[in-house]
Amino acid sequence: MAENKYAIGKLRNIGIIAHIDAGKTTTTEGILYRTGLKHKIGAVHEGETTTDWMAQERERGITIVSAAVTCFWKGYQINIIDTPGHIDFTAEVERSLRVLDGACVVFDGKMGVESQSETVWRQADKYGVPRLCFINKINQTGGDFYKSLESIHNRLTRRAFPIHLPIGFEQSISGVVDLVSMKAYTYKDFTDHELIESQIPADMKQDVDRYRSLLIENAVAEDEKLLEKYLEVGEEGMSEAEIRLAIRNATLTGKFFPVTGGDGRGVIVEKVLDMVTELLPSPEDRGNTWGTHPKTGDEIERKPSVSEPFAGLAFKITTDPFVGKLAYFRVYSGKIQAGSYILNSSTGEKERVGRIVRMQADKREDVSEVDAGDIAAIVGLKGTTTGHTLCDPNNPIVLENIIFPEPPVSIAIEPKTKADQEKMGIALQRLSEEDPTFRINVDDETGQTIIRGMGELHLEIFVDRMKREFSVEANVGQPQVAYRETIRKDNIEAQGKFIRQSGGRGQYGDVWLRLSQNTAGKGFEFINAIKGGVVPGEYIPAVRKGIEEAMSNGVIAGYPVVDIRVELYDGSYHEVDSSELAFTIAGSMAFQAGFKKAGPVLLEPIMKVVVVTPENFMGDVIGDLNSKRGRIESMEDLTAGIKEITAYVPLGELFGYTTNLRSMTQGRASSSMELDHYADVPNNVTEAIIAKNGKK
Repeated sequence: MAENKYAIGKLRNIGIIAHIDAGKTTTTEGILYRTGLKHKIGAVHEGETTTDWMAQERERGITIVSAAVTCFWKGYQINIIDTPGHIDFTAEVERSLRVLDGACVVFDGKMGVESQSETVWRQADKYGVPRLCFINKINQTGGDFYKSLESIHNRLTRRAFPIHLPIGFEQSISGVVDLVSMKAYTYKDFTDHELIESQIPADMKQDVDRYRSLLIENAVAEDEKLLEKYLEVGEEGMSEAEIRLAIRNATLTGKFFPVTGGDGRGVIVEKVLDMVTELLPSPEDRGNTWGTHPKTGDEIERKPSVSEPFAGLAFKITTDPFVGKLAYFRVYSGKIQAGSYILNSSTGEKERVGRIVRMQADKREDVSEVDAGDIAAIVGLKGTTTGHTLCDPNNPIVLENIIFPEPPVSIAIEPKTKADQEKMGIALQRLSEEDPTFRINVDDETGQTIIRGMGELHLEIFVDRMKREFSVEANVGQPQVAYRETIRKDNIEAQGKFIRQSGGRGQYGDVWLRLSQNTAGKGFEFINAIKGGVVPGEYIPAVRKGIEEAMSNGVIAGYPVVDIRVELYDGSYHEVDSSELAFTIAGSMAFQAGFKKAGPVLLEPIMKVVVVTPENFMGDVIGDLNSKRGRIESMEDLTAGIKEITAYVPLGELFGYTTNLRSMTQGRASSSMELDHYADVPNNVTEAIIAKNGKK
């Protein structure tokens, strides 16, 4: 059993995040090779990579599930999570950032900042994750370090500063100049085994001086003591150690971003590893974690120390074909030992920790304990899912959960044969445990099994995985849109009165509700405004239950109702005949009556669509988006002859869009989309949806 004990200050938990195809997985491969975990660098296009180990990832050349890898560099332990770049798998990025301390953002040096680069950057901002930038592929035709840096400044932040400058251009790149040590590091071929220290090329002197001054000046600005010294003695009076400290302190604020560039397969990755260990935070640097007591709700603080009680967060569940269910977790305080008992404070259940494993992508290494700050996986936890807190049973704490967006795309799925029926249920259950944005429900009216996800590709991958991993053959229906219903009038009053006399004890429930719009995205709000006991307290939960039942099946076309405020303000009851059932039915009746009077509207998901296309196809692309009820938001020049179009388009118009776009542009355009907001459906479209659903 391997034990690799590293002091918490020598731990780095980092994510590799980027737009699809920027080279995240290749960079991770380069890191594994340079740290001695691999004998050669696997190529994504040849399906040889370590972290893209699923069959679908290897076939499509994209990352679908984030994979955790542990490697070691110059006395440091680095836990790396390679995350997907495709927007359909945004949950993977979201959950990874929640448990990481730092990130390396990879950019395609030929494209600069792309649409998904912005999304992952915003996600990292949301969690306050310090990061460094790696501009990849600058040694390929069209690669340009300075143009990519400019696009980072224009689209993400002005606070990104090179710490290395490339020597040469495109294929002639032969190393970097380190702006801190003021030395050049060169190679003959980018795959060389070591960097050679050499003199800074004379023709770069001017650029080196300018970028070094910018780097130091902006780094010291984040640290009062160093700023004072800098103002006294200037750049020349500061030692290399002080400059490195200033850059590290500035990076840890999450508002200053060191930049380097090169080829993710090359020896230059060693410089990226140096930056990770020198500049990105350890769990100690990230400070204490806060949670709440599961019973009292009191705030609790935990220090990142082994002497504290154990607290950890399960951030990912996977089904491993060899060992079964794996729960990836991050330890925030204390330590966890194989064979011990832990409490899942999110469910209140105790679980036994069988095996603890450290993951080398899809390979496992058993360890007997994991200390504060580290990331590992537990084999065989039964009731644990993503976002659950695991802790010491004698010191319970609930850490902040991970919130995921609602999936907007759904399809009906049915097993091909009777033999597939049972297997399909098990497969869907396992897959939904792995991905919180993959949901399953059964349509009460049709009896169909409906699966929901973040996009067509997302669902396609899941159907494919069912076939490969669980041997389930399934028929798939057309994608459906997750419409919603809401109201556009306020203070609409309605009564629901349910009376039934049929010999013996009757039923009696009577309520008055007031319906109003709620802020978009706020959901359902119930207000109990009953005075004087006209509706007894024990029946009020029943009224709420009736309202919620009615909301699950709206009156326009049977879609769930959202963003509504309901006030229960009056009613009456019968001493003998009133019951919870009667008030549940009365609540449901009153809600339906009020909803019909309150200006009901249908809402549809609106997607933010970003299309990158050669200029000569721009007219066709814009015309096509307009024909889909799209609203063009902006058009920008990315590089010479390449345009980026941002538009807002209803999801219902976008099925099959990727395929259509490719055929329209001879396969040269690409697109990405993400759910942006819900908006009212135009009347003519509403009528078509009602007709299709058979609702009046």
